[in-house]
Amino acid sequence: MQNENEVIVLRYGHRPGRDDRMTTHVGLTARALGADRVIFPSNAGQAKETVEDITDRFGGPFTVELDDSQGATIRNFDGTVVHLTMYGEEVQTVESDIRAAHTEEPLLVIVGGEKVPFDVYEAADWNVGVTNQPHSEVAGLAVFLDRLFSGRELDREWENQERVVLPQKQGKKVVSPDDR
Repeated sequence: MQNENEVIVLRYGHRPGRDDRMTTHVGLTARALGADRVIFPSNAGQAKETVEDITDRFGGPFTVELDDSQGATIRNFDGTVVHLTMYGEEVQTVESDIRAAHTEEPLLVIVGGEKVPFDVYEAADWNVGVTNQPHSEVAGLAVFLDRLFSGRELDREWENQERVVLPQKQGKKVVSPDDR
């Protein structure tokens, strides 16, 4: 079940051992750049734990789910489906249409982790390329979300934070919210 205007990222496929770090980074990027939740394959439990831990410490809301039936999730999604692929239409050409569709209904963003079957391409309302050059799926997701939200996600306020990163020119400063 999805909410109106919700952005959900679906990590399609996960190869344990090989994709652990990348799947985790898909979830962290989805959270940090404005998505409401991420759905991982059922065999990505460690990535789920890591993203939930970050959400607990650095704030939310953000939800992480595991799903055995990713194909059914795509087929049964009641909203707009965007598949990020280097073989798709240029993001800069379709971003305004996708943004307009998202004002009306929820958005499912599919990020592949292994070879994506052709039926995913067919099920998508848009197959979107963030360049047509090989690159990281995490980079593609980051660029797509930034364009979807027109940069507003960078100023997001977080709820229930245990830790806050204070921006500064050099060094690292992480404090409790009360010590800002």
